[in-house]
Amino acid sequence: MTADITVHTDDDQTPIAPGYQVSEEKANGRITRRFQTEAPIHHFFSIQSARYDLRTASVDTPSGPVKLEIYHHPEHTQNLERIETAMKASIRIFSERFSPFQFRQMRIIEFPGYATFAQAFANTVPFSEDIGWLQANRDPDKIDLVTFVTAHEIAHQWWAHQVIGADKQGATMLSESFSQYGAMLVMEDLLCPEQVRQFLKIELDSYLTARGGEVVEELPLIRVEDQGYIHYNKGALVMYFLRNEVGEEAVNRALQRLISEYAFKTAPYPSSSDFVRMLREEAGPAHQDLITDLFEKITLYDAKTTSATRKPLADGGWEVTLTIDAKKLYADGLGKETEADLNEPFEIGVFTRKPESREFTRADVLAFERRGLKSGVQTVTLVLPAGAEPAFAGIDPYLKRIDRNADDNITAVKPAETN
Repeated sequence: MTADITVHTDDDQTPIAPGYQVSEEKANGRITRRFQTEAPIHHFFSIQSARYDLRTASVDTPSGPVKLEIYHHPEHTQNLERIETAMKASIRIFSERFSPFQFRQMRIIEFPGYATFAQAFANTVPFSEDIGWLQANRDPDKIDLVTFVTAHEIAHQWWAHQVIGADKQGATMLSESFSQYGAMLVMEDLLCPEQVRQFLKIELDSYLTARGGEVVEELPLIRVEDQGYIHYNKGALVMYFLRNEVGEEAVNRALQRLISEYAFKTAPYPSSSDFVRMLREEAGPAHQDLITDLFEKITLYDAKTTSATRKPLADGGWEVTLTIDAKKLYADGLGKETEADLNEPFEIGVFTRKPESREFTRADVLAFERRGLKSGVQTVTLVLPAGAEPAFAGIDPYLKRIDRNADDNITAVKPAETN
């Protein structure tokens, strides 16, 4: 649809609605602003009015510059730089990797703590003061919620405002899971891939905890029925692991095809099955079983490093041997698990400090390899060049798989026993 919204309010306030401001009049203590849209939008809009201060910026995209506006309480300024940085990175990354941004303008708008959410409307995101504006000192042991929420909501300008899913099972995968994926791309760009582990751990723990409290039926991601722990938490894990295994180019090509075929169109709307079909075609024959596991089944892993030892070599290098116990399981909707054959490549890492540490950087990585693992107990040996003494080692160190207990993936490396 197109929108034409006129808002009247007290003239000391700033009224805002989706679309572009085309007129403003002041008379008798009142202000009237009119907003119209150019690109088609979802039948879904918000209206705000308050005594705002305004911060402006812009970002260049392949289709032209985009004006950025941040409307905020005059005293709530501590996170403006982070919000602006996240807006710029989001619009740049999504425009390059998904499709052109459909607007010339993007707004973030603070609202009082009557509720604690942010929500994406066409070129307009209301953002609660309780989650975006009042945190003066961010806890470094927690994820940067301001950056993440900003990126997630801007991703919705593509996933729910360009492509709208059919009203059926799997619809929220096309909106929420894809927006989670977009937000992780931004976090990775602004931070570093190793630091995304912190976010993945939170998503993993949230998913595992919530599925244990399911009172009806847990569904595979492709058939999710507005279950937040699936389309948010599991969806983020699935999309990140998918990219890790099949490559970002293949994932983005499937997303681009979905946009090309369905953006700004009415019925028939796309389903999650349409995306999975496109993904299968883009990923190729080697990844078909993986796609089935991630989207069409409830797949869990239980992989742990039971021990790790180091032995110095004559050239100053190290030999590190890990003992790993791994299994793969499928669960039904009621939680009943069945063990499946495991024969997959896993990432194995050796480090000078734990990856979960907030001081962890790429310099702490001594070795990082992919090794094929099977069900059961097995040993893996890595030979390291001369350098720092290995302190920690383990399987899937960045938590890309859905592991029932990720806390036992990494263990301290001990000196090998000698005769």
